[in-house]
Amino acid sequence: MSLEQPQPSQRRSFLTSLNSRVTALAAVVAGSAALAEGKTPKPWAPARHEKDDWLENASIKHRLVFDTTTADAFGEAIAFAGNYLRVNQADYGLQDSDLSVVIVARHRSTPFAYNDAMWAKYGETIANQSKYEDPKTKKAPIVNVYMTTDYGNLLPSRGTPIDTILKRGVQLAVCSTATRAYAGSIANKVGSTTDAIFKELTGNLLSNGRMVPAGIVAVSRAQERGYTLVKA
Repeated sequence: MSLEQPQPSQRRSFLTSLNSRVTALAAVVAGSAALAEGKTPKPWAPARHEKDDWLENASIKHRLVFDTTTADAFGEAIAFAGNYLRVNQADYGLQDSDLSVVIVARHRSTPFAYNDAMWAKYGETIANQSKYEDPKTKKAPIVNVYMTTDYGNLLPSRGTPIDTILKRGVQLAVCSTATRAYAGSIANKVGSTTDAIFKELTGNLLSNGRMVPAGIVAVSRAQERGYTLVKA
């Protein structure tokens, strides 16, 4: 009994399939060789800038950053930051010095990083631009409402004045870009210059407040340096 011989077309199909498999295998081998030679793309790493080094502290064990853009968000960040400090101390035995907590004040939350003197002097213009009214008087505040206990549960901070957490090491990163915008509005209102008002505002920050080039950049840089982000 004789075996049937494959037809020419069948032989060509078999050879074409075999060649394709050989080519694919060669590509895999070549790729493996390239990996072995260290040609794998290097993992991306963010650039470091000296002006962001204030975020660093070798002794810190945990890092947290709040991004706030409104008055209510700023108040919530105060309450949550207080909880964060309390629970880490009570349940983990950590000290305030073990924690780095930053509240970024940008956009409409920016002026809540200014002290009472600035609100007493420019409160109407600030409130108009930040779309905020005193929850008691329903008018422009003449104090920084987050500096006092007078408002209690009318504020998201639940009566906790911001000084309580600032004294424990919480830092404020205050948006320079937004501050310049507020300075421009105030300057137009009082007949001064943007530069003069900007200098006055930046000289009247709350304790532990520092100017950063832009709040959104500070949020990004903090995450690149290992901070966990909370959007209040």
